[in-house]
Amino acid sequence: MERILVSLKSFWQQLIEISNLSFFNIGTTKITLGLIVLFFSACIFLFFLAKKLKNVLVKKILVRYGIESGISKSIGTIVYYAIVTLGLFIIIQTVGIDLTGLSVVAGALGVGIGFGLQNITNNFISGIIILFERPIKEGDWIEVGGTTGAVIQISGRSTTVLTNDNISVIVPNSEFINARVINWSHNDRIVRFRIPIGVSYNESPEKIKGLLLTVAREHQGVLETPQPDVLFSEFGDSSLNFVLTGWTHEYIDRPNMLKSEINYAIHKIFEDNNVEIPFPQRDIHIKSGNIGG
Repeated sequence: MERILVSLKSFWQQLIEISNLSFFNIGTTKITLGLIVLFFSACIFLFFLAKKLKNVLVKKILVRYGIESGISKSIGTIVYYAIVTLGLFIIIQTVGIDLTGLSVVAGALGVGIGFGLQNITNNFISGIIILFERPIKEGDWIEVGGTTGAVIQISGRSTTVLTNDNISVIVPNSEFINARVINWSHNDRIVRFRIPIGVSYNESPEKIKGLLLTVAREHQGVLETPQPDVLFSEFGDSSLNFVLTGWTHEYIDRPNMLKSEINYAIHKIFEDNNVEIPFPQRDIHIKSGNIGG
């Protein structure tokens, strides 16, 4: 038994000696192996604790108050970074690291990092603005910077937009704040479509209006209320021009598909009713005369 105690005491002394092994100094603080292990162990525990608290806040506390998922995620992210920042200061003070000797170096690095992180900071702050002001939200159908698609995720730095081609486009959050954004479903998911059509001058406008309304009312994607309508837009060079208008919420993310299906139906009903769709016509006048006198 005494041998075991002596061995344990010897092992413990060796462990203390190894932990007190000094590598370098920061200010008046000796950086030892034990200090390094303690610092990184505390940091790992800090990040683990911050993530757990964030999940509890978002999934258990904020849910009870009926807060939207986007806003709750934003609050959770802010709380996470606040806990990490505060925790790091506490850990540094607790382990006794003196950072005064690195003040000049830290200041220079801070300036350089500040310039390098401008865009990241801009996107992060823009993400917070998006999550609180809600100009866009998950599930919205939007157009921004030539990209059209559905918002599937809003994170701290960027927003993921899924196009109809099943391509995920990662858009920096600052674009939603600094550029013009078209949100097709900001208020609700009901949008109006407009389909232009031209017919021959020989056709009756009342007949064309009836046929176009029949097509709109028979399409399952067109809402009955508000009612579809047909506008007589103009007398064209070669045709009488109409615009079929209607409302939909099923095809908000497939507007071209809706227009294609309705155009197929218009062509079919025009064909069945012998409606003529004209093509541009031009009159050419040839003036004869003597060439060369």
